[in-house]
Amino acid sequence: MDATCLALVTLLTPLVSAAVIALFLRRQGTLASALSVLAAAVVAVGALTLAFGGARFTNSIEWLKLGNFTLSLGFKFDDLAALMLSIVGVVGLCVHVFSLGYMHDDASKARYFGGLSIFMFSMIGIVLADNLFMIFIFWELVGFSSYVLINHYHEKQSASDASKKAFIVNRVGDFGFILGIVMCYWSNGTVSLTELGAGHNVYSTLIPLLLFCGAVGKSAQMPLQVWLPDAMEGPTPVSALIHAATMVAAGIFMLCRINVLMVPDALTVIMWVGAITAFYASLCAITQSDIKKVLAYSTLSQLGYMVAAFGLGSVEHLDEATRTVVTLSAGVGAAMFHLTTHAFFKALLFLGSGSVIYGCHHEQDIFKMGGLKKKMPFTFVTFTIGVAAICGLPFLSGFFSKDAILHLAQEKNTGIFVILAATAILTAFYMVRMWKLVFLGEPRSHEAGHAHEGGLSMTIPLFILAALALVGGYAGHFFNLYGHAFEGVWSQIPFAEGAEPFVTSILFLVVGAGAALMFYKSAATDTLEQKAPSLFGLLAFVKGAPDMAYDWYVAKVQQRFALVLEFIERIFLSGLIIRGLSGVVGLIGIGARALHVGSLHAYVYWFLFGAALLWAYASGWSF
Repeated sequence: MDATCLALVTLLTPLVSAAVIALFLRRQGTLASALSVLAAAVVAVGALTLAFGGARFTNSIEWLKLGNFTLSLGFKFDDLAALMLSIVGVVGLCVHVFSLGYMHDDASKARYFGGLSIFMFSMIGIVLADNLFMIFIFWELVGFSSYVLINHYHEKQSASDASKKAFIVNRVGDFGFILGIVMCYWSNGTVSLTELGAGHNVYSTLIPLLLFCGAVGKSAQMPLQVWLPDAMEGPTPVSALIHAATMVAAGIFMLCRINVLMVPDALTVIMWVGAITAFYASLCAITQSDIKKVLAYSTLSQLGYMVAAFGLGSVEHLDEATRTVVTLSAGVGAAMFHLTTHAFFKALLFLGSGSVIYGCHHEQDIFKMGGLKKKMPFTFVTFTIGVAAICGLPFLSGFFSKDAILHLAQEKNTGIFVILAATAILTAFYMVRMWKLVFLGEPRSHEAGHAHEGGLSMTIPLFILAALALVGGYAGHFFNLYGHAFEGVWSQIPFAEGAEPFVTSILFLVVGAGAALMFYKSAATDTLEQKAPSLFGLLAFVKGAPDMAYDWYVAKVQQRFALVLEFIERIFLSGLIIRGLSGVVGLIGIGARALHVGSLHAYVYWFLFGAALLWAYASGWSF
């Protein structure tokens, strides 16, 4: 089987799985779950085979032609696509296997696994797409998949509201995205990624910023970040796959795809949006009591890190071998590096939280946990690895990817470096806070006191992801572990090999983690809320302010504008235009009917009057 056929099989397998489940297995959850997991395994094998097999190719066919406009569907499989496809395949399979245990007793697990399959199809489509229109098609399918899976527990009002919120907020960003695609086609005559990469493009600030709107929505950047914390209403494995490791990372991947269209002003805007989002989300995480929402705000923060890294753009680097200065697209390399490591340790953390929630009989409040180190030792060890990785413990993958971003920020922009450094300290602070409250001390509830580990289907994925979160230290040669499979991405990262450890990043870890360990007590109440209620209230207000602002806008601006439009519609459209014209027509009808008097003499007079008008018109008289 050649590479193109293998890519097609990898793409279509989950679609076939979703179709079979929807048509034949809606009431057979066990068979549906087995089929979906089998499809995920095929995707993982296909993705890794393509990535490490060395094949890199482009292939497309014409699908639609309207005048001069041609829409093609095709594959662009380069190192960037190979890396992203590997992440989707490996994490997707781990989540599918974990779901076998987590969703074992769910009455609607056939619908759940069908949703996972259609998501895998949609996400792979984004990764393999060779043009922006094709990306947008699968982009919307990913949004649909997210809506369905967030709304899995649709009988809960909160889940229903969260799914609608995610759908609407993402449509706002997608509106800007489609405008950017149209403007790109109008300006350059193509949206093919290969043709755009060849250069000779029309460069403007507006095109990349409009395209960035899609990433703002999908990757939950400010001001469209409000949907992601609420999306935690979906099942925990969904949070791990869609809202931590893959779908939300699609915005970063798309930015890297359109890097050739970037201009300095657009990169500056993107850089600041990412940095502000990273810092804001880290502040919000400090006051959270729901274990999944702590991780949700952590995801927001880390996505901001990636966006800021991309926005930092190119950097001049001295090649020691040739003693020449070369320019690297460091933003792409650093962003994708952190996307890769984050996908593994954040999926580990979410699945670990799922193991905790499952073991504690679906309790999610971290202040009602405690003592789980002894009750769930395997989950404790793997979760601790995830926490250490995201905090940036040396020789774990997260340390090296965050280190690359901090190096880049220090090189390019001092202000951004300060913000990202503060975010790194806060990340260590709130993650260690959560870790201590969940696992240390004594159980603080009946559920925590009777917690237990899940079965093999839940522990094996934790082991695999923990191993991947450990990858990255070992002599400091992270990239050699992958050979040269993704050289086109790794080679763009500054300080990738041979750099001295960034001592300040270790200091950030020590300050943040040490403060959390000393400050927080393993208690049923929040220590910060008790000792500094004003600060706690301020942080809670910061967290809720965007939602309050949107609520005010909808109630006071949008709703009133809608009422004005309704008034105009009733008075002018329905009243004057429709009913008014119908009245005029009615009057004409009444007048016409009045002419039918049944008198021959009257008809003769009207005939003569009409004949006179016709004669006058034929004679050329002007009225």
